[in-house]
Amino acid sequence: MTRGNQRELARAKNQKKAAAAGGGRQDEMKDMTPQQRHEYDAAQLKAKLAAKAAAKAAAEANGGAPPAPAKGKK
Repeated sequence: MTRGNQRELARAKNQKKAAAAGGGRQDEMKDMTPQQRHEYDAAQLKAKLAAKAAAKAAAEANGGAPPAPAKGKK
């Protein structure tokens, strides 16, 4: 094999990158029990649905025009 330890170097680089990036949502969920996780997810979903309903109501109030797309995330 002519590539030597390319795979091992790439794996080490990836592990270093993943450690620097942190866990994101996983860090929040790490210490939760399954019941707490279920309640957290339900609350997040409820908030998301409420925001969507508010956006729909605002669109209907504007004559049915859809709201402007959010900037930032694609």
